[in-house]
Amino acid sequence: MKTHAFRLTKGTDLKKEIEKYAEENNIKAGCVVSAVGCLTQVTLRSAGAKKEKTFVGEYEITSITGTISSDGAHLHISCADSSFNMLGGHLKESSLVDTTAEIVILEFPNYNFKRKLDPNTGYKELVISSNMIQKL
Repeated sequence: MKTHAFRLTKGTDLKKEIEKYAEENNIKAGCVVSAVGCLTQVTLRSAGAKKEKTFVGEYEITSITGTISSDGAHLHISCADSSFNMLGGHLKESSLVDTTAEIVILEFPNYNFKRKLDPNTGYKELVISSNMIQKL
């Protein structure tokens, strides 16, 4: 396993920058293990919804979790507003960093994550393969 850590600054798109970092660092299989920071805008899709919803305000990131593949990232986020009301769902583009976002990714070099359309769900789902040589 290999660990990556980076910081995003004000105005950057959280999801786009995570995917950009993964692409620039050739991460074929990984997961977000830690993320803290704040957003001025968060765009989410909830379970079963077809449309996204954007929330504008001051939001503290309480967690991000998900997988990273060469086909992009599948990330879920939880965040809280100044009244401690929680938002959560599927992180979409147009979620904008306020002061900072500190991201830690764990890379799995012996695996390859891909996304393939699953006719049962209608979504591109994770397909996991290993490039490890099996020993007899």
